[in-house]
Amino acid sequence: MLEGVKYLDMYGNQPSEIEMVFAIFANVLELDEDGNVLNFTYAQRRATDYLKAYCIRGFEVVPPYEEWETNLYGPPPLEDAI
Repeated sequence: MLEGVKYLDMYGNQPSEIEMVFAIFANVLELDEDGNVLNFTYAQRRATDYLKAYCIRGFEVVPPYEEWETNLYGPPPLEDAI
């Protein structure tokens, strides 16, 4: 999906962009009730399209990202709620 896209230099230099790639992947990924992944390739494509749009001038993500796909969430609490 990223053949020919020069994105490796982003690691260590563009942490916010890499964070967004992981966020999109995690937000789009769907699991069934047993924890089986239902849409790995689709989630992967949505995440890699973000990198393509960042690295390749004029690359258009279709369909455009919805807000829920690009939401960033903080880490879970360190202690379980009682």
